[in-house]
Amino acid sequence: MDKLKRVLSGQDSNDDTNVLSETVSDATSLGWGTRVKGFIACFAIGVLCSILGVCLLWVPRNGLVLFAVFYTLGNISAIGSTFFLMGPLKQMKKMVEPTRAIATAVMLVSLILTLCSAFWWKNKGLAVLFCIMQFFAFAWYSLSFIPFARDAVKSCFSVCLS
Repeated sequence: MDKLKRVLSGQDSNDDTNVLSETVSDATSLGWGTRVKGFIACFAIGVLCSILGVCLLWVPRNGLVLFAVFYTLGNISAIGSTFFLMGPLKQMKKMVEPTRAIATAVMLVSLILTLCSAFWWKNKGLAVLFCIMQFFAFAWYSLSFIPFARDAVKSCFSVCLS
């Protein structure tokens, strides 16, 4: 359990060269219990916002805008919940690692395009399409943290499609 705490809080690496990173980490450090509670609360808020957004899609007049806003806020909150576990700086660094960079870029572009399709283009179909892209990009990003999970999903799909 201590190894898991060290890995998730970013203390597992032996890189002592980045003094600024350590200073920021020390200044904003929370206890492990507080980190877990913050993660759970933020993730739960994200899931609730996403579910609420889907329910609001069929509201007449402003349903599309409400859907896009709540679904996007839900995904942002769910991603932000991981800041509690690893810390914001470490999480941002992990988001741009080569294994996660494409999923992160697709996720961020999908977030922006969802809001654009709701506010400016007022196209319900595009908003739903971009939300589906958000979902799959977030799932692919999340799988990158589980060892061999992406390989297992690729293998499963290749067997199903062949």
